[in-house]
Amino acid sequence: MPTDHARVEATSAARQAITRLRAVRGGPVMFVQSGGCCAGSTPMCFPAGELIIGDIDVLLGEIDGCPFYIDSRLDVAWGRDRLVLDVAAGPPEGFSLAAGDNLHFVTRSATCLSPRQGEDSPNRLTRSEAATVGITRRSYVSKSRVTPFG
Repeated sequence: MPTDHARVEATSAARQAITRLRAVRGGPVMFVQSGGCCAGSTPMCFPAGELIIGDIDVLLGEIDGCPFYIDSRLDVAWGRDRLVLDVAAGPPEGFSLAAGDNLHFVTRSATCLSPRQGEDSPNRLTRSEAATVGITRRSYVSKSRVTPFG
């Protein structure tokens, strides 16, 4: 299975949620970046080893000992971008573990930068947030295609 250990990181809020989950569950969790269908495009969180990882899955790295995978085809469609794991208000989608009371995990990246100034989407990094984590790609995802802008 391919690995690319420099392409995933987490906010302090996500790290705190992982610490709480590990304490409650008594062990590590794993993340799999969803590409759509039932789970939308949110990262799915499972007890470690619960989801079978295939040959087409790429290990982007580990966050506090918890692996983070993405399907290689989705990774290519998203431009092999760096991902930032964060949390947001609301329940988790699909079969994902919650990040806390009324919290779910979200993925942020420059691929999800908004093409219009002032557009506020919870899964999109602003340009200044992207610059803070060293992301400079100027594109966004519209459904399953990457569209460059400005």
